Amino acid sequence: MTAETRPGLTHLDAEGRARMVDVSAKPSTAREAAAAGFVRMAPETLALALSGRARKGDVRAVAEIAGVMGAKKTSELIPLCHPLSLTKAEVTVSPAESGLEVVARVRTTGPTGVEMEALTAVAVACLTLYDMLKAVDRGMVIEGVRLLEKSGGASGDWRAS
Repeated sequence: MTAETRPGLTHLDAEGRARMVDVSAKPSTAREAAAAGFVRMAPETLALALSGRARKGDVRAVAEIAGVMGAKKTSELIPLCHPLSLTKAEVTVSPAESGLEVVARVRTTGPTGVEMEALTAVAVACLTLYDMLKAVDRGMVIEGVRLLEKSGGASGDWRAS
C-alpha cells in the first residue's frame, strides 16, 4: 500500500518510508492550536501544589514555563515536525476537582500548523507537575492530553466536540 492509497498519512512516501512533509509550496497563514491535559492527584497533593510551598517551589509557575519551553522544542522531540517560529506559546495550570488542568495555546504564521507544539506544551507541563510533586504522591496520573481546537491552514478550523 502506498502513501497515495493511505489517505491522511502525509508522513509516508510512496514506498511507505517516513519523511518530513515538504511545505515549501504552502502559503504562510495565521495558525493557532489549543490543547489540554490533566494531572489527577490526592487532595493533599493538590493542596500542597496550590499553596506554593512544595519543596521544589511554585510547581504551577515552573510547569507553565516548562510547557512554553516544550512548545519551542517540539521539532527536536518529534522527528518529523518542522521547526517553527512561534509567535505565542501560553500555558496555564489551573486547579480543578481532584487535580490540576493544563491548557496550552500556541500561535504562528507559517505554512504548517501548531497542533503538535500545543500538545507537547501540555505533555511537558504535566510531566513537570509530576516531577515536582512525585516525592509526596507517586500515584498521580497524567490523563486526557488532547487537542481542543485548531485554526488556519488548508484544512480550516477544527474544534473537539
